[in-house]
Amino acid sequence: MTRKATAADLQQLAELFDQYRIFYHKESDIQAAEKFLAERIENKDSEIFVAEYNGRLVGFVQLYPLFSSTRMKRYWLLNDLYVNDNYRGKGYSKALIEEAKKMAKSSDACGILLETGKSNDIGNQLYPACGFEIYDEVNFYEWTNE
Repeated sequence: MTRKATAADLQQLAELFDQYRIFYHKESDIQAAEKFLAERIENKDSEIFVAEYNGRLVGFVQLYPLFSSTRMKRYWLLNDLYVNDNYRGKGYSKALIEEAKKMAKSSDACGILLETGKSNDIGNQLYPACGFEIYDEVNFYEWTNE
């Protein structure tokens, strides 16, 4: 089952978010994760959907709003997608992506953007299977504020 996250989910969601950050080689900090997520929910900075199994959160997807000036519509950035190791391969990632696509349609967005590493074999199979296409007409650059 998937649904929109609420403030009541914060403790379990923070644990998943911490696991996600550890996966990306960040230090564990559940307290900071809970504060970060609470701010996103309270300020309506992002949309977060969760996957649940027997009352336990097993995965989440978080999207941030962007805008396309040329299309003059909202875009969504699928920034975070994570399913706990014990629940992978059971369709939770696809279900969370479908929630994201429904939300994009209901908000009249022109689409969803995402970035994943070239070495992310699972993601690079998952996203095309969910209807995403590699957009190779542009170069993606990053400036990092030290």
